[in-house]
Amino acid sequence: MKTFRPLLPTAVLCASLVLAGCASRKHAASHPAPPPPQPSGAPESANAAAAPPPAAPKRGKTPPTPAPAGYTEEGNASWYGNPFHGRRASNGEIYDMYKLTAAHRTLPFETIVKVTNLSNGKTTTVRITDRGPFVANRIIDLSLAAAREIESVGPGVVPVKLEVQGNVDVTAGFFTVQVGAFKNMANAERLRDRLSVTYSPLFIQQYDSPDGIFYRLRVGKVSGEDAARSLAEELREKEGFTPMVVRLDEVPAGAN
Repeated sequence: MKTFRPLLPTAVLCASLVLAGCASRKHAASHPAPPPPQPSGAPESANAAAAPPPAAPKRGKTPPTPAPAGYTEEGNASWYGNPFHGRRASNGEIYDMYKLTAAHRTLPFETIVKVTNLSNGKTTTVRITDRGPFVANRIIDLSLAAAREIESVGPGVVPVKLEVQGNVDVTAGFFTVQVGAFKNMANAERLRDRLSVTYSPLFIQQYDSPDGIFYRLRVGKVSGEDAARSLAEELREKEGFTPMVVRLDEVPAGAN
């Protein structure tokens, strides 16, 4: 794992943090008590030898090689329904708890994931459309429909194994590290100002949750998930935070 070093020496005061929402490999979001069940190859050409040779690839245009299929992750899964049902998900679409979707902090949107409940062997396949959960020790937040398929509605939180389907490079792209979520904007700004002595960039993301508006303070824009996890570990060890690595997405205006 590559070590990420911030631009300046680290010296920061840790503020009282309130984590909200929906980083480590075994991550989690608290939810209200579960609701009652609801209805819910071509042949070669004979003239191939006479064909012109293929054009040489243009420099800088070669796409990155995707990571091989088979990426797996284990941890706890929670699920979410009301009051998120009908609200906008992080990818910009309206969340429908009766569809097989899920929230994950780092997997790219549209990634297809097989989820196995390790308690009973039940499986489901979901599409990543949202970001979360933003509580430690949970790695995925399932829709109500997906939770029903693996019989996790009653328990609420169950141990699972995630298996990414298809060739998807899940570690490429830009990431950031969330160090806190605040109800009061001024508290987020004070911590941001203190951290700015050591880290850059820092930014505050406003999140309109069913429980009100939260201001999420995030540190860095890091290329590659491994480098982001190195930064998160440094923030944990040197600053006392409980950091969470989050993928930086380009999403439609109005998305969470």
